Amino acid sequence: MKTAHELRPGNVIMLDGSPWVVQKTETTRSGRNAAIVKMKLKNLLQDSSTETTFKGEDKMEDIILDRLDCTYSYFADPMYVFMDAEYNQYDVEADNLGDAAAYIVDGMEEQCQVTFYEGKAISVELPTTVVREVTYTEPSARGDTSGKVMKPATIAGGATLSVADFVKTGDLIEIDTRTHEFKKRA
Repeated sequence: MKTAHELRPGNVIMLDGSPWVVQKTETTRSGRNAAIVKMKLKNLLQDSSTETTFKGEDKMEDIILDRLDCTYSYFADPMYVFMDAEYNQYDVEADNLGDAAAYIVDGMEEQCQVTFYEGKAISVELPTTVVREVTYTEPSARGDTSGKVMKPATIAGGATLSVADFVKTGDLIEIDTRTHEFKKRA
């Protein structure tokens, strides 16, 4: 068991019978009173979030989740199917993927981490950078060279993001999956 004061972002706790991941913590200490910890939590099973306040010495049950390196196999509506190195298949609901669904494409070679809770696959974590093809972007505007010029582009998988002005349709680009930003041309 950990106290509320010891929890950090990324820890998973059991609260009201459901697993919650800590997204943000803020500790406030006053002169006479005990420390107060404000937390932003996300429910792993229902994809809801909440903000709560705990006393610094409140005890929380810390949960260890299983993680497994897998590759994307195929989409069977509404499930995404991933496969591990021993050819075991795991189904992940489309709702549990969140923003990662925009970067999952057929034939992707990047390894993903599938997170399990009580034997059920509940989420997928992509690598920090992925390389995707630009399927559509507007032509560059001539003469616009003032600073960092960006334009919208659609990538394989359907996501739309801002890319540098020199990127053309058909180019391979590197994307940061945490911030959803264009990094460079691959």
